[in-house]
Amino acid sequence: MVNSQGYARFRVVAPLAQSVTVSLGLGGRGGTKLTKGADTIWVGTTEGPMDEGFHYYHLTIDGGVFNDPGTLNFYGSTRWESGIEIPAHDADFYALKDVPHGHVQQILFPSPSTNTSRRAFVYTPPGYGKDSNKRYPVLYLQHGWGEDETGWASQGHANLIMDNLIAEAKIKPFIIVMTYGMTNEIKFGGLRNFDIKPFQTVLVDELIPYIDANFATMADQSNRAMAGLSMGGMETKTITINNPDVFSQYGLLSGGTYAPADIKDKSKVKLMFLSCGSKERPDGVKNAAVALKDAGFNAVSYISEGTAHEFQTWRRSLYQLAPMLFKE
Repeated sequence: MVNSQGYARFRVVAPLAQSVTVSLGLGGRGGTKLTKGADTIWVGTTEGPMDEGFHYYHLTIDGGVFNDPGTLNFYGSTRWESGIEIPAHDADFYALKDVPHGHVQQILFPSPSTNTSRRAFVYTPPGYGKDSNKRYPVLYLQHGWGEDETGWASQGHANLIMDNLIAEAKIKPFIIVMTYGMTNEIKFGGLRNFDIKPFQTVLVDELIPYIDANFATMADQSNRAMAGLSMGGMETKTITINNPDVFSQYGLLSGGTYAPADIKDKSKVKLMFLSCGSKERPDGVKNAAVALKDAGFNAVSYISEGTAHEFQTWRRSLYQLAPMLFKE
């Protein structure tokens, strides 16, 4: 249960357990410890209110880690985790509404470089396919560390954000492509061992040609953007710098910053969007955007108020970024 102040309360039936802890909360490294009542039911409440939006959590019962059978599972922290939603004051922009909806479909595309077929999810806007002559720009949108290609639709509600923006005529409709950003399986804490080059090959040489061949895209640099959250921002920065003729618009969502010296040809960059939560390092994002503007780039910063390194920051960031993309 979540109350109006954002506290989360848990009730777990485990009569034979000796200890029950929920990873969510402000109770230190152990999370929220539950107390066993006279009825053998464990209950507990977070020590303080949680940030608005989505959070991963799991149960630890007598040292064993379990997901909550009463909630949905989401892929995060390199495993399937339970998820809880703390109602947000601005949840309307990603709410399910009675508006025309696009489609999110799974595709399997050939990847000779990894000797397998790889998966991606593709959002196509409402009305896609009705006009055989209409073509769309494309945003390649990457997930964060420990997550996968399901994250932006499941946790981020990217499709609902797009549907609502399109219904309000606030954006030019475009396609979103979301694929798994790892090519080598590495354990938690081993991100330093991640090599961007194999994934860059998958994205640039395999996925993009497949999307352009199988979807009604505007297959040129000016109509192609890349953005990512956290690790996906790191990937975005490296790949866009390495491939200035492939992408024209960049977005780093809690994923670092660009410096003017990173870009060799300023004329090829139409937009640089930098964001993070107010509980992260907002000054770094703001200062980087100012430096880019002073150097003549179309750079925009956005700070999500009251949030940290979490999906509410990234939902809000996508909501701010989308209307800026693919402007004439």
